[in-house]
Amino acid sequence: MQAPKPLLPPETERRLTARQRALLDELEQIFSTEGFADLTMAQIAAEVNCSLRTLYGISSSKDELVLTVVDRRLRRIGRAAIEPLRATMSPLEALRSYLRAVNEALQPTTVAYSRELVRISGATRLIATHESYVIAVARSLLDRAVAQRQIAPVDTAAVAHVLGGLGREFARSEVAEAVGASTRVTADAIADLILRGLERS
Repeated sequence: MQAPKPLLPPETERRLTARQRALLDELEQIFSTEGFADLTMAQIAAEVNCSLRTLYGISSSKDELVLTVVDRRLRRIGRAAIEPLRATMSPLEALRSYLRAVNEALQPTTVAYSRELVRISGATRLIATHESYVIAVARSLLDRAVAQRQIAPVDTAAVAHVLGGLGREFARSEVAEAVGASTRVTADAIADLILRGLERS
């Protein structure tokens, strides 16, 4: 499966200075803990103690900069979730591991962060692209589980869609406020409930 194309292509990122790459990491921390939707590029530059020119060398606008930072984070989550999967794992074992890693990575996402992000033009589309990849991985593993008779025959596209959207659903501000546990704990519990229901006895 092809991972989503990065907003900041690898060759472009390699051309950035060490300071600019460090700024992208620093901005990820800032955006996850503070409001950012109303910030200007000048305010962001002041926050990280750099020149506007340095920031514009990364992205041509504030929204593009935010999306670049978010995209890098989501790509890192994807790599971290895929990395531990081994050919020796059963499909369900691999799927559980993958979903737990994705849900764990979503844990730092706060209700305030989710509210800020939806105010950025293009953020919803970016998140949907990454979610589609999670769904594709989940469906592939579910197809293998059906083929190996680990689970009963099922509409794997539908189940993958539900499993792949759990993290986003429980990270939504109105849902996160209503649910007692964290996004990760809730998404893990629901995913496990679904998978246990599909397992052949």
